[in-house]
Amino acid sequence: MTEHAVGAVNITQVNKKFTRAGEQPLQVLQDISLDIKAGEFISIVGSSGCGKSTLLRLLVGLEESFEGSITIDGKAIEGTSLDRGIVFQDHRLFPWLSVRDNIRIALQNSKLSQAEQDETIDQHIELVGLTAFQHSFPSQLSGGMSQRVAIARSLVNRPNILLLDEPFGALDALTRANLQQELQRIWQTEKITMIIVTHDVEEAVFLGDRVVVMQPNPGRIKRIVPVTLPHPRHREDVRLTAVRNDILTDFSRLPDDQLVIPPRKFEHYRFAW
Repeated sequence: MTEHAVGAVNITQVNKKFTRAGEQPLQVLQDISLDIKAGEFISIVGSSGCGKSTLLRLLVGLEESFEGSITIDGKAIEGTSLDRGIVFQDHRLFPWLSVRDNIRIALQNSKLSQAEQDETIDQHIELVGLTAFQHSFPSQLSGGMSQRVAIARSLVNRPNILLLDEPFGALDALTRANLQQELQRIWQTEKITMIIVTHDVEEAVFLGDRVVVMQPNPGRIKRIVPVTLPHPRHREDVRLTAVRNDILTDFSRLPDDQLVIPPRKFEHYRFAW
């Protein structure tokens, strides 16, 4: 990390409500406070409806109506910025463009010359290991390769922060594990702040320096778990397993008011077996 590292995030007492005409406001985030150091890898994990993706949208600048404050390097977020890249679960590649041109589309507002654009595209295609496929089209790529293109496209403007919203959720288990390894390598290479939202506790622990555990109704931080193991990490490390199992206890029981109590005993029902 350089002396003048950038990408520090400060989230202070953030509250977010969604309002619809004729309906009561729905509180989706409540009193969210989190400080993220420049170059840190943060995992945010929680069940559906806990506000993980809403928080990410606030960090990107796609949602501007909220209470509290979000600053990056001491400056309040004002809309979207090339300093913040984002990768979605759906790679969102343009099917009529090649790998190179799908990455180039992110540079359309860049001040780089054509030669400089070509150079940085080359660097990021190599970074994600797709040099041999740079002239291929999305229909010729696997799901994992397409997501690599999406990661390269999000990094080509050299953002200070990369935000990832369930980036591997639609992939098979083997591809997902391989891309987790790749993302770990890319983060170590780029030395930027990364924030990933995921349902997968194992993924959160494998990648994150800290795991932010959220709970729903409304979305709030239950606890923050440090993962002190050095990178690169190895999936079979029993220390990772211990941290994962500890976090899983947060999801092992539903609150009493969410439990479904059957009105009759099982033996009172009749079934056709």
